Amino acid sequence: MSEPIEKMEEQILSETTVKETDKKCPNCGATIKFDPASGKLNCEYCGYSCELPKADDENAIVELDFEAEANKESFDWGQEKKSVECKHCGAVTIYDALETSAVCPFCGSTSVMPAANANSVSPGAVVPFSVTKETAGESFSKWLKKKWFAPKKAKKNARPDAFQGVYLPYWTYDTQTTSNFTAQAGYDRKVKKKDGSYETVTDWKFVSGVYQEFIDDETVMASKRHEKSGVKDCEPFKLSKLVPYSPQVLCGFAAERYSIGLKEGWEKAQQSIKSKLSSHIESHVKSVWNCNRVSNVRFSTIYSNITYKYILVPAWISSFQFKDKVYQFAVNGQTGKVGGKAPVSALRVILAVLLGIGACVGLYYLLR
Repeated sequence: MSEPIEKMEEQILSETTVKETDKKCPNCGATIKFDPASGKLNCEYCGYSCELPKADDENAIVELDFEAEANKESFDWGQEKKSVECKHCGAVTIYDALETSAVCPFCGSTSVMPAANANSVSPGAVVPFSVTKETAGESFSKWLKKKWFAPKKAKKNARPDAFQGVYLPYWTYDTQTTSNFTAQAGYDRKVKKKDGSYETVTDWKFVSGVYQEFIDDETVMASKRHEKSGVKDCEPFKLSKLVPYSPQVLCGFAAERYSIGLKEGWEKAQQSIKSKLSSHIESHVKSVWNCNRVSNVRFSTIYSNITYKYILVPAWISSFQFKDKVYQFAVNGQTGKVGGKAPVSALRVILAVLLGIGACVGLYYLLR
């Protein structure tokens, strides 16, 4: 995270914060932050509150042409750093290159940095936080209590108040798909056997056709750092709540720029789209050919009119260490859904298996 510039010796990039995010409370001079509960910019000390700035255009969230975008590449930020000058107090701090929002360690300003450079894409929309840190902690505690195989000590080590709010980068893709397909349509019929009983026999018929479907908002996480943090487990995010990007929405929260670029993201999106199309084509064959079952679905797809959005979504991130292993968790900052993997006690699993076996044996003798 951030550290004073005096500790850094290597050559690093320089940035300044976005001026409008360094403003202090007009009443008491404290830092103003975005409040998920009210959806406004609030001062925690004197209670001052103000609305977020309205977008100049109600239709400011637009789909952009994928083919026309020149900056499609991914970024390997690695250990790259940048120095950021706070517009409010003039202090210079070192941050990881992928960070675009933080709090100035010197004056407490909710500093937001430029979200893009000449070689990258700027975010066009944000899903604002609507779940508070306290609510996220409560949801996590309830979720962890239901993990029966998690050790008691691990549950004690997991602190519900340790979550950090962060806006994560996502791509969304729209496209019209046209798929040429072949499949086997199966028709079941009953056949009487010699002993008088019946068995089901399936007659197969070769079918082919064209299936078209418009894919709307296929989402792909654009952060390599959080691929294993549990964020995928707490999807989806309700994109109907998107608002045009503004630095003020990020005030008080960390934010990251993308490391998975537009091109790599589209490759991931196609994998997910193909899986959906396979299922949808199977349903299409059942409907059109009125068959009982479908097998050997094969298809090739043409994607046309591909558009995209670069958005930021809210997540509460936390982790704890148990027996030399780090466990990461995430809470959806919009819905409160929890994601992640809790540690498992081998002893509890063995006891559960023994109890299950004992119950089965008891039931067997009871029925006898």
